[in-house]
Amino acid sequence: MSAPMSPPFDLGPRPHLGYTQSKIDRVAERRLDKDWLAGRLTDAGTRAFVIGGELIVLKAGSGVNDPLFTPEQARTLAPLAETVFLGLFDGEPRFGIGIAQASAEALKTRNDLVVTDLRSIAIQGLVAPEHLPPLAEAKAMLHWHARHRFCSNCGAPTDLVEAGWKRACPACKGEHFPRTDPVVIMLTVNGDKGLLGRSGRFAATMWSCLAGFVEPGEAIEDAVRRETLEEAGVKCGRVKYLYSQPWPFPMSLMIGAHAEALNDDLTMDQNELVGLRWFSKDECAAMLMRKHPEGLTCPPPVAIAHHIIRSWVESDGPIF
Repeated sequence: MSAPMSPPFDLGPRPHLGYTQSKIDRVAERRLDKDWLAGRLTDAGTRAFVIGGELIVLKAGSGVNDPLFTPEQARTLAPLAETVFLGLFDGEPRFGIGIAQASAEALKTRNDLVVTDLRSIAIQGLVAPEHLPPLAEAKAMLHWHARHRFCSNCGAPTDLVEAGWKRACPACKGEHFPRTDPVVIMLTVNGDKGLLGRSGRFAATMWSCLAGFVEPGEAIEDAVRRETLEEAGVKCGRVKYLYSQPWPFPMSLMIGAHAEALNDDLTMDQNELVGLRWFSKDECAAMLMRKHPEGLTCPPPVAIAHHIIRSWVESDGPIF
């Protein structure tokens, strides 16, 4: 029996996919226990992430910063908005505490704090990796609360209940729950070529996987096929699920896949993209390693697109 083929490219150790592998135990059964939750806010080990809109407040450190505050420390920073219970980290309570984005902006003048956005924190490694998943959880939840203070059924103000995991309307008794928006993100493959596109929002050198929201009544595979056809004019056959990633911008779930191209001629949707082309594995490997002769790049390891592309580059044969 012949030895298995080695992958054609050595890209080094696999990086961690950002915002995944949370160590938080959400203990959802405790969300209805008001007395237990009130007690946790006074525990010696209780800590909170402080978030103002798109900004995260950190205690400045040498290289790695500390995103954790006691509830009392959080109260001294700015007037507080919603507080949500995230769960337990090694048995110690973790909360997300919201402040106004303007208040977070004002904290940028303090030398003992670092105030920045979550993308920068993840890409630059500004906090220890175990903090990224609960930060994503807290940011998404507080974003939802900031935009759902009124009942979508009758318009009355709603109340935060169940530790922040529901809003209840006292007028019509409606119940409102946090939502997650599913997004398919896929590398469409035709033999030894992979399809990448460029959004006008990207950095000038970056190319990435195509992506789009799953529509109501639509399966993941159908969304992959529809989005690829709409954006690139490419029909897809088989679809392989790879992995998922919470993406708190504002509150999506990225669903990663490879798709089988049935044609290679391209028709670009100019409302969505400013660039669209097929790349070889050689080119994609060079882009991942920041060594492409044209200076082209792929998204950084924090993004699921990086891992989808890398998975194809490192495959040792056809994936379909």
